[in-house]
This record gives sequence, structure tokens and C-alpha cells, in this order.
Amino acid sequence: MSIDFQVIESNLIKGVWIFTPSISNDLRGNIWTSFIKEEVEKFLPNDLFFMHDKFATSKNNVLRGIHGDTKTWKLVTSVYGEIQQVVVDLRKSSATYLQWQDFIINENSQSLILIPPGIGNGYYVNSKEAVYHYKNAYKGDYLDANEQFSVNWNDDRIGVKWLSDSPILSDRDKFIKNDVIENNS
Repeated sequence: MSIDFQVIESNLIKGVWIFTPSISNDLRGNIWTSFIKEEVEKFLPNDLFFMHDKFATSKNNVLRGIHGDTKTWKLVTSVYGEIQQVVVDLRKSSATYLQWQDFIINENSQSLILIPPGIGNGYYVNSKEAVYHYKNAYKGDYLDANEQFSVNWNDDRIGVKWLSDSPILSDRDKFIKNDVIENNS
């Protein structure tokens, strides 16, 4: 059984880490490890550790995001189905401010993406359905939807090339004010 990871830092956005697990396959299917505390948490600041996990099930053509906050580290992946995972640098002080990167995550290309605070997180479901997993690390209380920043999924200043031009969106993602980028620090 495989429990190790290949870990590389994004060559586009500093502080974003890509974990590629070893996968054991046989006639029954596959098995892989998504988290080993001492291997993954060494990429967090010294005083942080993962606090809770969340899962989201989404149907084909659903786009969730781009959301984030200024204190939560997220380790994200698709545990079932295929997604286009997108990260957007929304840290004004960063040399890569407003740059984005995407990853196709599925059973044949499994990755976990560690997203630091200030980076927007979004994903698009490119399979019949997908199960998305978030592992969150933060201090204090968790910042839920009403305390997070949001950016339009199709904001021209960012220019993400999503796999769909007409995805299914939540009301939250349909009606985002475009001032988040200017007000985010």
C-alpha cells in the first residue's frame, strides 16, 4: 500500500503546493493516502494544524468559487469525479497578484492542492458528478461564506479559462460585486 507523496511548489503562484499521492491499483480499484499529519502540516506555519474537513458533492457543469479568506489554509482535492481546480492569487502584495493556475484532478491524475490564505479557490465539475474535499487549518473561528471574499468566476482582470462558458452557479456566485479585488489586501 502506498502512503507517500511527491510534493512540489507551484511554479506560477508562490505558497501553493501540489501533493501527488502514490496510488496502488489492482483488479478491485485503487487506494491512496490523502493526509499524513507530519508530512503535510510541515508546509503550514508552525502554530497551525488542520481543524476540520468538509465535503461537497456537485453535479456536472457546476462551478463553485472563487472564494477565500485571509487566515485559512486549505488542502483540497476531488475524491470522486473530475474537476478543474483553480487557484487565484488575490494577495495585493504578491508578485503574482491576479495570476491563476488550474489543475485537472481525477482518478488518473490525482493531486491535492495546498492553498494558503489570500488565494482564491474555485472548481468546475467536468464529470457526471464529483465529491470535493476540503481540509482546513486556521486560528480562532472558521470564517464561513458571509465572512469570505469572493471574486466573479469570469472576471476579465483575472481571465481564468474555465472548461465551460455557461456553468451552473449558486446565487452567491452569480451576484458578486466586482469591488472585492480592489478592497482585498
